[in-house]
Amino acid sequence: MDAYDEGSKARHLPDGPDGSLPEGPASAGSTPDSTPCADQESTDQESVGDESTDQESVPQHHDSQAPTVQAPGPQVSGPQAPTADPPVPVPTPTGIASLPLRSQIVAALALAVVAVVACVHLGMVFLHVAPSNTVTKQHGRAIDDWIYPEFEQNWKLFAPNPLQQNIDVQVRAQVRGADGGITETGWYDLSALDGAAIDGNLLPSHTQQNELRRAWDFYIGTHDNDNHPVGLRGDLSQRYLRRIVVLRLDREGAGGKGAVVESVQVRSRTTNVPPPKWSEEQVSDTPVLRELPWWTVPEEDVTDARTEASAG
Repeated sequence: MDAYDEGSKARHLPDGPDGSLPEGPASAGSTPDSTPCADQESTDQESVGDESTDQESVPQHHDSQAPTVQAPGPQVSGPQAPTADPPVPVPTPTGIASLPLRSQIVAALALAVVAVVACVHLGMVFLHVAPSNTVTKQHGRAIDDWIYPEFEQNWKLFAPNPLQQNIDVQVRAQVRGADGGITETGWYDLSALDGAAIDGNLLPSHTQQNELRRAWDFYIGTHDNDNHPVGLRGDLSQRYLRRIVVLRLDREGAGGKGAVVESVQVRSRTTNVPPPKWSEEQVSDTPVLRELPWWTVPEEDVTDARTEASAG
């Protein structure tokens, strides 16, 4: 029983009356400090046991069992022949380079001609709108022949007193019908027809906006109030305006199907724009008419008008 108590881990209470250890010889094989040392050893063994349990729960990898890390890349086992690089594809030529040599030469010459004409045109327009200088004084005739009438520039928009009038260009004609008789049409308001085509159109053409107006300005700028030409461009402006009105009459079917325009007469109807209500300015609201003489229409004008109408 004493041997069991000696090796036991149970703690013994003191037997003395004052709570101290009883005096006298201790049990065989035991010392006064044996009990606390046993408790300390028991505690140490328990902590060691816990550590061993934690170490057992975590798998330990020994050097002999560690996974082998291999370098990336294909594993070569034995000598192999070197592989050749794939051939680089040759890009297919595009554009002018894809054409035959003769076609390339023709295309290059065409581009060169277009570039030269564009440069000449820009230079002519610049000299036309530029102030008078030595070049315009010596070559003014050549510049005017290039600009008028198709490329004429007008800067009246920036004038201090812009136009405050509505000018309607009207035309009537004498036509020869299919039976050979000559009849006279009523007045066609060409400006009103252009205005109706522009109204509500988000992208009106340059022809609808400016062709007729510029032709009329060109004519009155080269003729006096008696319709006599002033300068060398009077005949040119008359032919230009006549061809435009003949084309418009053919488009409107003047005289009916199969009718041929023999002669035309052009007039302008000018009315002042009424001033705003807050203005004290007083202007006349009576239209002012200017009638031009009758012009005989040559055969080439009629042919050109029909050709353009059929192409459109």
